[in-house]
Amino acid sequence: MIRIGALPRAQLTRFVARHRRRIVVVAATALGGYAVTAFGIAPMMPDAAQLPIRNLSEEVRLEGLQPQLDALSVQRLDLRRSTISRGTDSVQSLLQRLGIVDAGAAAFMRQDELARRLVQGRGGKVVQASTDELGRLTQLVARYPAEKSEQRQTHFTRLTLDKVDGQWRSSSEVAELVAGVRLGSGSIRSSLFAATDEAGLPDAVAIQLAEIFSTDIDFHRELRKGDTFSVVYESLSADGETVPWNEGTGRVLAAEFVNAGKPHQAVWFVDNQHRGSYFGLDGASRRHAFLASPLEFSRVTSGFAMRFHPLLKTWRAHLGVDYAAPTGTAVRTIGDGVVKFAGRQNGYGNVIEIQHGGNRSTLYAHLSRIDVHKGETVEQGENIGAVGATGWATGPHLHFEFRVDGHYQDPLKFAKTAETVALDGADRSRFGQTAQAVQLQLKLAASVNPGRAGFE
Repeated sequence: MIRIGALPRAQLTRFVARHRRRIVVVAATALGGYAVTAFGIAPMMPDAAQLPIRNLSEEVRLEGLQPQLDALSVQRLDLRRSTISRGTDSVQSLLQRLGIVDAGAAAFMRQDELARRLVQGRGGKVVQASTDELGRLTQLVARYPAEKSEQRQTHFTRLTLDKVDGQWRSSSEVAELVAGVRLGSGSIRSSLFAATDEAGLPDAVAIQLAEIFSTDIDFHRELRKGDTFSVVYESLSADGETVPWNEGTGRVLAAEFVNAGKPHQAVWFVDNQHRGSYFGLDGASRRHAFLASPLEFSRVTSGFAMRFHPLLKTWRAHLGVDYAAPTGTAVRTIGDGVVKFAGRQNGYGNVIEIQHGGNRSTLYAHLSRIDVHKGETVEQGENIGAVGATGWATGPHLHFEFRVDGHYQDPLKFAKTAETVALDGADRSRFGQTAQAVQLQLKLAASVNPGRAGFE
């Protein structure tokens, strides 16, 4: 036997070369032995199919039916139902829809002045009722918009009917809406409203987007297929329930609209004087001295140019802008000012003229209704009347004029060049922190696919 490890390197090399075949055979045999050993061990593991099976059983004894019924009989059942009130509701129809059979409660609701508000005015009130097992009313709570116009975006009315010591009592209070944050995004294929519908966003959001970016984008003529938008907006709830009015939507907090490849951003910011308005992410105010339009959303039917007059049948200069809108559509003043005239003027029909600062004035004609009077002070965005067809008009529309020192100006161009409000030093520092947070929110909103709006 030769001990290979004891040979010098030179002799070892000659040995391996001379006996290469024998070495390979020995190595293969050794490895085969290991394989056989492994094969021999595997069958020693237990076969699961041959393991013993044990059946365990235990008797379960059920309580008798009567003890169970007795236990339930001492429990007080409190059944709750809810509905949305209708403008045509009576006390009887409202209670019937809630499944309530209670003559005493119905009589109280007809007689009590506060309780009668449930079926007065517009519908849309969220009504929740609690009853006992016999359908008798134990409590009723209704929630609807706050009655004061300045509180409707931030508060709601809670009207409660309670039975105390066998007697019905009614109470009403104003509570604050709770605002959550929701995100959404979309892409334009045909119109803004179609895009927001596809993205699952409320119409109230579309209206606000059009308003916010109205001085940058003409949503009737400049919208392009492929334009995109991202939005961060408030979702309003009352006592934990999403409110049905305004589609449960509050203010748009931040938005980005990319039109023809150019991005436009806006963020809502409240300054140290408690005045809120929209600013660009660079701190530049988006609030111009004048709104772009006296109507929230409409279409221009006749611009500031020469046109063939539909009634006089002659070519004449059209010194204003006509907006098509249904009769009764609210008309708002585009800037702060004082009512200079409110009444009837020949072919203009019902007219309102407002004097603004800097010798600038605006005129609103063919109105169906005038809601202000001469000498009254009005603020930007305040409703002053309604669209109509009074005077020389072929159909309901608003004729709108803008004058500077008595000279007519193109309203569509002037609003975009009007001065803006600037932030002071203290507000600018605080706004910078807000802008950073908003940028992250807008990036996240852009990742929300159409149809998945509402990510919170």
